[in-house]
Amino acid sequence: MMKKKSLCASRASLVLFLCQMISSLDVPLDSKLLEELSQPPTITQQSPKDYIVDPRENIVIQCEAKGKPPPSFSWTRNGTHFDIDKDAQVTMKPNSGTLVINIMNGGKAEAYEGVYQCTARNERGAAISNNIVIRPSRSPLWTKEKLEPNHVREGDSLVLHCRPPVGLPPPIIFWMDNAFQRLPQSERVSQGLNGDLYFSNVQPEDTREDYICYARFNHTQTIQQKQPISVKVFSTKPVTERQPVLLTPTGSTSTKVELRGNVLLLECIAAGLPTPVIRWIKEGGELPANRTFFENFKKTLKITDVSEADSGNYKCIARNTLGSAHHVISVTVKAAPYWITAPRNLVLSPGEHGNLICRANGNPKPDISWLANGVPIAIAPEDPSRKVDGDTIIFSHVQERSSAVYQCNASNEYGYLLANAFVNVLAEPPRILTPANKLYQVIADSPALLDCAYFGSPKPEIEWFKGVKGSILRGNEYVFHDNGTLEIPVAQKDSTGTYTCVARNELGKTQNEVQLEVKDPTMIIKQPEYKVIQRYGQVSFECIIKHDSTLSPTVIWLKDNDELPDDERFLVGKDNLTIMNVTDKDDGTYTCIVNTTLDSVSASAVLTVVAAPPTPAIIYARPNPPFDLELTGQLERSIELSWIPGDENNSPITSFVIEYEDGLHEPGVWHYQTEVPGTQTTVQLKLSPYVNYSFRVIAVNEIGRSQPSEPSEQYLTKSASPDENPSNVQGIGSEPDNLVITWESLKGFQSNGPGLQYKVSWRQKDVDDEWTSVIVANVSKYIVSGTPTFVPYEIKVQALNDLGYAPEPSVVIGHSGEDLPMVAPGNVQVFVINSTLAKVHWDPVPLKTVRGHLQGYKVYYWKVQSLSRRSRRHVEKKILTFRGNKTVGMLPGLEPYSSYKLNVRVVNGKGEGPASPDKLFRTPEGVPGSPSFLKITNPTLDSLTLEWGSPTHPNGVLTSYILKFQPINNTHELGPLVEIRIPANESSLILKNLNYSTRYKFYFNAQTSVGSGNQITEEAVTIMDEAMASRQVDIATQGWFIGLMCAVALLILILLIVCFIRRNKGGKYPVKEKEDAHADPEIQPMKEDDGTFGEYSDAEDHKPLKKGSRTPSDRTVKKEDSDDSLVDYGEGVNGQFNEDGSFIGQYSGKKEKEPAEGNESSEAPSPVNAMNSFV
Repeated sequence: MMKKKSLCASRASLVLFLCQMISSLDVPLDSKLLEELSQPPTITQQSPKDYIVDPRENIVIQCEAKGKPPPSFSWTRNGTHFDIDKDAQVTMKPNSGTLVINIMNGGKAEAYEGVYQCTARNERGAAISNNIVIRPSRSPLWTKEKLEPNHVREGDSLVLHCRPPVGLPPPIIFWMDNAFQRLPQSERVSQGLNGDLYFSNVQPEDTREDYICYARFNHTQTIQQKQPISVKVFSTKPVTERQPVLLTPTGSTSTKVELRGNVLLLECIAAGLPTPVIRWIKEGGELPANRTFFENFKKTLKITDVSEADSGNYKCIARNTLGSAHHVISVTVKAAPYWITAPRNLVLSPGEHGNLICRANGNPKPDISWLANGVPIAIAPEDPSRKVDGDTIIFSHVQERSSAVYQCNASNEYGYLLANAFVNVLAEPPRILTPANKLYQVIADSPALLDCAYFGSPKPEIEWFKGVKGSILRGNEYVFHDNGTLEIPVAQKDSTGTYTCVARNELGKTQNEVQLEVKDPTMIIKQPEYKVIQRYGQVSFECIIKHDSTLSPTVIWLKDNDELPDDERFLVGKDNLTIMNVTDKDDGTYTCIVNTTLDSVSASAVLTVVAAPPTPAIIYARPNPPFDLELTGQLERSIELSWIPGDENNSPITSFVIEYEDGLHEPGVWHYQTEVPGTQTTVQLKLSPYVNYSFRVIAVNEIGRSQPSEPSEQYLTKSASPDENPSNVQGIGSEPDNLVITWESLKGFQSNGPGLQYKVSWRQKDVDDEWTSVIVANVSKYIVSGTPTFVPYEIKVQALNDLGYAPEPSVVIGHSGEDLPMVAPGNVQVFVINSTLAKVHWDPVPLKTVRGHLQGYKVYYWKVQSLSRRSRRHVEKKILTFRGNKTVGMLPGLEPYSSYKLNVRVVNGKGEGPASPDKLFRTPEGVPGSPSFLKITNPTLDSLTLEWGSPTHPNGVLTSYILKFQPINNTHELGPLVEIRIPANESSLILKNLNYSTRYKFYFNAQTSVGSGNQITEEAVTIMDEAMASRQVDIATQGWFIGLMCAVALLILILLIVCFIRRNKGGKYPVKEKEDAHADPEIQPMKEDDGTFGEYSDAEDHKPLKKGSRTPSDRTVKKEDSDDSLVDYGEGVNGQFNEDGSFIGQYSGKKEKEPAEGNESSEAPSPVNAMNSFV
């Protein structure tokens, strides 16, 4: 039996329904399949339930949905139909349900307050959105009031009330003075959660007349200011100390209700002198770890992500030296509804069963109600296949008319949840989605997984066969997965072959074939071995491999799991690594890694480098450290340091390095200060404010650096305002509606004093606007929200500390966030230059539609069809990027006689804009590639049979084949050249009337109407006459012949001795002239001055091979026909272009030389058409 990984065993009993819910049809995410299947509507995007809008801008209420057929949209407002056609201010976006209410042209946001709900409907059902409550934000002014000065006795408590206006949403409260500086807060003075400013006890320095409460309404980007409050503190001697009394909350107990998942904030602020310290505990339990935080000097307890377990009594205790006070807050955690199991879409076949389950929890427990297509299920049309059982709808024996969208609503007094889930009943014959004849390659003894992705309704049964007419596969050697995949756990060589997948259901049957190839594993048959080598010696590691003949391995050597050093001493051979002139740093582990496309193996060996026996020599060493450091002449910004040098150890001291430690900001970290000559033992050092300095000195000679000296005494410089502002100030938006201001913070010693902060200021450039500023600390980033998309801003960041401000900073120009471009380039035109190159031109898009920094344009192009073969292939899109506002570019590497499409898109920092309409163009015919093969068979005394294959790349319509051949004698001299033209439809030829026992060289190429392609060559020999062969054997066995040969050998030996003597005396032996006179045309080099030039010239061929360069271990060289390299064109692959986007460079390639006529020593090389750069 087949092994099936199934979730359900049968279709009986109530378990059936739960099982069917889980195992209902899964629709694969195949784009073509999804376009063909009917589907009820699904809401994909909607506005938030509580939607607060800016009353100054248009209101956009989102409602997007998908379905097949595409759904139509309608809206309700406050429970009744909203007829948008009757309101001129309201429009609906095309092919969308999103409403746009035009406020900027006279509409009032208040008139459109209400509860909105969107319905998306098609013939299979209706989905609904949440109830979207639209409310315009409000930022009312402070009511006018007369504020009397506060006269307070020193040591008493004081509360300054803010009482901000009620806004929507509530404002953010902060206190500042007339200079727009935040009022300092501490354990004694702090702001409460309600915005009031609390003084546990007042001090004389609290006297001022500009306590100002500010309310910032973020939604409308407005700040409202309360009238300044005056505080005057009068002193009485002595100041009476007081035990703690809680200012807020009042009384001994209070209650607090918070919702599950929210942040719980509890506050206790106490009066007293000395200032009380606040402590928090939970009665009968512990404060939750990792979620508890203390803020506002421990006056606020913050617990994040609260749950029902956080309910209980929380006690705050305020204590000083005179006593304590406490308050108990009883916390109850309620919960708005939250999902336990949200209903999920159900795809069923006719007659099947299934469930929709809707389970939610909350405190109090939510009520569950169902709707069908937006209508309460109690009044919805009857469906005999449907039964409602509380939080579950049970479907049985469904039909296609049972398709609908169901809504589950879970609600309690704190909120509601609404979920859409459709039931889609489909009747579809089987389809196999895996590409036909897909090739799978695996290594022997490893698992093989053959895919058979399918879809059908009812769910098809899957069977596998080996071969087209093989029997069904069964048995333990196979595993059959529910998704159709066939698994062969241990693939063997005999597993190679064709496998057929068959899918069938009651509506039909289909099948698909895939191919499996099982390869031999890659092995290292001789591994590198452990080596011990003396310094400056030579060592070699071997790595000999065995691999499948159809795989191309690559060998990589590593040292200590990293790349080999870039050193010419390391020589990588085909199957070894040699290290010349070994040094101590070569010690380590060397690993040979062999990779193929299917597997990888490795082996390692350790190299140990040992020293040669030492020779006696003078001992040179690093100097001893200086000592007796002394600080004199202390000033605010300078000091003098002196020291006594240590022993030089036979090598003169060349310099002293002075380092300093900042014990205040970075204790234990030493920094470089300066360096002085070795003859100097004192130095005047420049100092920075607010640094606790100590110094040390290091001596340096030719051997190295000494150990540091003992540190000097410490010297603390006085504080001052900062001398410099932060560097690298930038303003770059991360979202379309914000501006992210960043800077590099000052180092600790650059702060020049305590209380380092940054004043961040910004305003929109070229707009008459005031600077907006905030003061921040301990950060290097500030985000400005609500900005327009991609507008320039003036930005400056100024440092300040407790003693004042740094100099006025320079202004930097930044931009708010980018958004995707809005339009596609227009007027796209293609001009075909030749069979492999085209030029594309487009009109630039308006800069205002780019909505960001224009980075350039991308051209997507792909081959649609080869006109010579009329067969389509997998579409592989290529991309070329043209930087800047280019409007023209070159498309290289096109295949001749083919049909192509392209489109153009504009690119900014956010991404790509929409694509232009696809443009179709065709390339003309070109010269063909070389024939795929040339075989010479059936040799006889006077004939040879030639067989050939048509070119893999015909690049047009073949007109004929050209065959040239000539005899070669025993001295490799070439005979007369014969040329034959063969019709294009022929694939073999018998050459007759040839000479017996003669070697012939053949040159063969194909032709189109454009010209001849690359040729291939082959050699063959006609057989020898049997009678002559026997005569030759008889002569060779005669004694006189043997004697003659010995005499000839003796004469040659005497001739060689004479030549050797003449050469030593300066004589010359004219061998070169003979070689030039009888050169083989196949090895004759092309002349550079004969006026010929090739159609392709490879610049790489003229580069000398670098010493020690590494080549692949198999020493294979791949033939490159005439493929153009994208590297030479698009910037996306490091190409170079002129200002107009045109390519700078030349095509490259080679053609084999034409054969020489007769016995002449010079050759006529084939012509090469050099391609000039395009401008």
